[in-house]
Amino acid sequence: SMMIVKLAIEAGFPKGIVSVLHGGKEAADFICSHPAIRAVSFVGSSLVGRAIYDMCTKAGKRVQCNLGAKNHAVVMPDANKDQAINGILGAAFGAAGQRCMAISVCVLVGSASSFLQEFVDKAKQYKVGHGAAESTDIGPVITQASLRRIEKIVQASVDAGATLELDGRGVKVEGFDKGNFIGPTIISGVTTSMPCYKEEIFGPVLVVVCVDSLEAAIHLVNANEMGNGVALFTQSGGAARKFQHEIEVGQIGINVPVPVPLPFFSWSSSKGSILGEHHFYGKSAVDFYTQIKTSVCRWEFKDIQTDAGSMHFSGR
Repeated sequence: SMMIVKLAIEAGFPKGIVSVLHGGKEAADFICSHPAIRAVSFVGSSLVGRAIYDMCTKAGKRVQCNLGAKNHAVVMPDANKDQAINGILGAAFGAAGQRCMAISVCVLVGSASSFLQEFVDKAKQYKVGHGAAESTDIGPVITQASLRRIEKIVQASVDAGATLELDGRGVKVEGFDKGNFIGPTIISGVTTSMPCYKEEIFGPVLVVVCVDSLEAAIHLVNANEMGNGVALFTQSGGAARKFQHEIEVGQIGINVPVPVPLPFFSWSSSKGSILGEHHFYGKSAVDFYTQIKTSVCRWEFKDIQTDAGSMHFSGR
């Protein structure tokens, strides 16, 4: 945030246009309650987002909150296998899985379940290391608390009967003995009741679920409370059309693992991933930051005392 503000100052932004307020709950409460702040836009966890939404609405503020996610990637048997594996692993492990559009669930349909070992073999090639090192594929997670939470979810899921295909826990990076590192982790045999499926992990963990049909995959995704993003990998236009029409998620990628829209389109997440009537990006974002006015006026000619305001029309 400080880097962005520094660039804004260098670009010549007037004073007061952009400000940074550091802090925790006290700072958030101030923003949500101060009468001079008329609109609040939030991106973060569902727990915090719901609290901010409640405080802002009670204070009569305009508010939009982008909350948690559980993004699925569905792989059909006819998918371009290399494209699907590379795309999904990149979306799952990029930024160490710490982004709201990360793919955290891979749904293998029918015979696509045979792709699982190739997912694992490819993931084993990823190098964990310091985030600034050129050879690093996966950097650290944000805090020790985050690392412990991720490891706890993984273990709880294994205890519940899931299979740990690739275990990234305990990875060591030379020169960073106290680093918050966890390697790529893949869990299979997962059910919807397990912690790794129910919770947003926010780490380099890919959960694998196998289903028999596209219909079953659509039902699985639609049953999830979150609706941020989803992807389908297939070479069938018919399957893609059915998926786009029936899926209940706001942002859909067809052979695109992270379907983030360009800024002139709206960020169209849905269900439990968004609170508020306005979306991020595009026209909806402009509307969020705009107060609309309508003026209805009437003027009577008898009120005009001079010819200064008269209008003369030529012709018949």
